Amino acid sequence: MGQDIASSRFTEQDFAEFSRRVRDETRILEQWFAEGRLDDGEPSAGFELEAWLVDAAGHPAPRIESVLATLDDPSVVPELATFNIEFNGAAAHLRGSALSTLAQDLRATLERTTQAAGRHDCRLGLIGILPTVRPEDLRLDFMTPRERYRALNEQVFAQRHGHPLRLRIEGRERIDLEWCDVMLESAATSFQIHIRIGAQESARVYNAAKLISGPLVAIGANSPYLFGRDLWDETRIPLFEQAVSVGGPILQERVGFGFRYARHSLLETFQSNRDDYPVLLPHLMDEPPERLAHLRLHNGTIWRWNRPLIGFEPDGRPHLRLEHRTLPSGPSVADLIANAALYLGLIAHLSREQPSPESRLAFAHTKRNFYACAREGLSADIGWLDGRTHPVTQVLAEALIPRARQGLSDLGLDPPEIDHWLGLIERRLATGRTGTRWQRDWVRRHGPDMMGLTQAYLEQQTHGRPVHEWSLD
Repeated sequence: MGQDIASSRFTEQDFAEFSRRVRDETRILEQWFAEGRLDDGEPSAGFELEAWLVDAAGHPAPRIESVLATLDDPSVVPELATFNIEFNGAAAHLRGSALSTLAQDLRATLERTTQAAGRHDCRLGLIGILPTVRPEDLRLDFMTPRERYRALNEQVFAQRHGHPLRLRIEGRERIDLEWCDVMLESAATSFQIHIRIGAQESARVYNAAKLISGPLVAIGANSPYLFGRDLWDETRIPLFEQAVSVGGPILQERVGFGFRYARHSLLETFQSNRDDYPVLLPHLMDEPPERLAHLRLHNGTIWRWNRPLIGFEPDGRPHLRLEHRTLPSGPSVADLIANAALYLGLIAHLSREQPSPESRLAFAHTKRNFYACAREGLSADIGWLDGRTHPVTQVLAEALIPRARQGLSDLGLDPPEIDHWLGLIERRLATGRTGTRWQRDWVRRHGPDMMGLTQAYLEQQTHGRPVHEWSLD
């Protein structure tokens, strides 16, 4: 979905021809998997970070075009709404001080963007859901003027036969409303971690990512409030799933956790894209079939919480990546990179652990864990590899953080690097202070003032400290 398209108007012939090209390109990918054509280079990781533009009063600031023009940085791009912004971090090889390099580069980019935003009377907010966002902010008037977004909106509602979306979230409080466009999606911003993986190991990596999604959401939660309602610890999860629902069979919903582990490789997900998901954006491109342009665009309209991607090296060699989408934006750069450290270390360890963790935890339990952790955060109980139910805090402390530490060591990261970044996770866990806990603690002390909460959050964020060190004053 990152690429723009020429038009939002499509014919039946466009849909038929696009589907044919997806089938042809999927056959090419099947051949590449069979012949070992996908590049199997050194492990590397990068990220996409979404954020808010916020005005002096704490409301969303629809000024993306002006900020981008001032910034003039190709790694910083627009998102669905004119108050959203996205940062694309360059991939780093997973060795030495790679995590600190990612953090340093991100801080430098955020500083440049903050200066550019300041010239247009706004600032950055790294948070899953901005507490001050109002229903009137999520209108088509504030959609970024790109054909791909207009087309997305039109095609989602074409598949819904014009019926409105239904947003229904039961949490500490309740929200139930109808919506007539996809702009609800712009209320949810995320931190998406990309890792490059080999085709042969891809099933194990994919399954490990699913297995740890729940605990990662619990320790990284930062989205409790929507329209002034206190909902889930990570309200972003049900919000995004419902914001682009096409209203058809559950197997064809565009956002979801999935229905099973991978059996052999991530080729299975691309075959599922071809077989199970109707085409949403049939934009025809004048590209060689070997560029898989239509397969990649189709895949970009299916937002799995763990999503496989096909990319290409500068010399044209194809490679396979896995995108982890469950984590919210913020609260700080330190927290974001610590979350990445936990994820990357766990992937490195669990994807090689024997017997495989997925053979010891049924997929139904893994999926249940994910939604329990999104709903209840660090208060959740989850099923684990021993067949018993434990507090997620216990699983993190006793099972996952030690595995992540070993996994990062196996990758070749420096011991001080591992101690620093996983140390932040350990201290966040010990205090119980996630971004969600901080927001709720602030409201408990100061009252349900979403404007005051937003201003206090942004002030704490400017100091750069991890959230477990934030003040409630």
